Amino acid sequence: MKVSSSNYGLLMILLLACCAAQIYAEYRTCISGPCARKKIACPAECPEANPTDPKVRKVCRLNCNSPVCQTECKRIKPNCDAPGAACLDPRFIGGDGIVFYFHGKSNEHFSLVSDLNLQINARFIGLRPAGRTRDYTWIQALGILFDSHSFSLEATEASTWNGEVDHLKFSHNGEDLIIPEGQLSTWQSPDSDIKVQRTSSKNSVLVTLPEVAEISINVVPVTKEDDRIHNYQIPSDNCFAHLEVQFQFFGLSSKVEGVIGRTYQPDFKNPAKPGVAMPVVGGEEMFRTPSLLSADCGACVFSPAGVLDQKDTLLMDFGKLDCTGGSGSGHGIVCRK
Repeated sequence: MKVSSSNYGLLMILLLACCAAQIYAEYRTCISGPCARKKIACPAECPEANPTDPKVRKVCRLNCNSPVCQTECKRIKPNCDAPGAACLDPRFIGGDGIVFYFHGKSNEHFSLVSDLNLQINARFIGLRPAGRTRDYTWIQALGILFDSHSFSLEATEASTWNGEVDHLKFSHNGEDLIIPEGQLSTWQSPDSDIKVQRTSSKNSVLVTLPEVAEISINVVPVTKEDDRIHNYQIPSDNCFAHLEVQFQFFGLSSKVEGVIGRTYQPDFKNPAKPGVAMPVVGGEEMFRTPSLLSADCGACVFSPAGVLDQKDTLLMDFGKLDCTGGSGSGHGIVCRK
């Protein structure tokens, strides 16, 4: 059978495209769980875990705790209905998939995650209308400690919400940090141990600590509809801009603590009562820190020189990693072929 020159050219283009796709294909690799050390390719609909195209709205992820070892497409912005989420007033979904509420107190700080090499605190803001026995609260800021470094981001106060104004403020090692507005605008530390990428032109970012964690963040106000439904009694001069957050962790130790961190412990029994409309858990005294960038709390285990125990059940030796797995609910890395 003869092949025309035009058909031959088309065939060669398709062959080259296929080879290029294989060269740049991404795979996800779990550190633990049912999918550990299995090489799982990303779907064609979302072939990358960290795309550079500003039009991309979904990325490749794998749930390492799921017995179904299959990658799937996930939204770039926080998914408040998936594990690792901390949204609303605050509503958490633990690494175990259980929904719970932790109210804390307004204008105080609490440890969300405390591990040997990572500390993530939150500052809560809120109000207490007359007749209420507790504060209504939201997460206004995150403070991150890793190695001997610190990073913080916060939602700036606003009387009324304007989505065309950026409400994010950053700092690194105590110094104010400016990240230019614009989708995919990126800042990286001099040591490349933390990266911040805007996932929309304003008010949304992805914070990455390589081989440690990814944190997807979005700034939102308390809407008039939320106020009406929950009777927050929001004042006219403050829309309580706050953070929607979703965490993904890469190899937490079994000693991990914190409001949401402890839900990633292998044998953790969540105290949230099943079948309750709003299962509230306590622990304010155990997780309270004196400031946003402090690792001083009753349950905190972070150390600036924290070294992960290589015998820990949630960890693996990266030097022996053969990229035969995928990434997911917190315990994963990305491999490129």
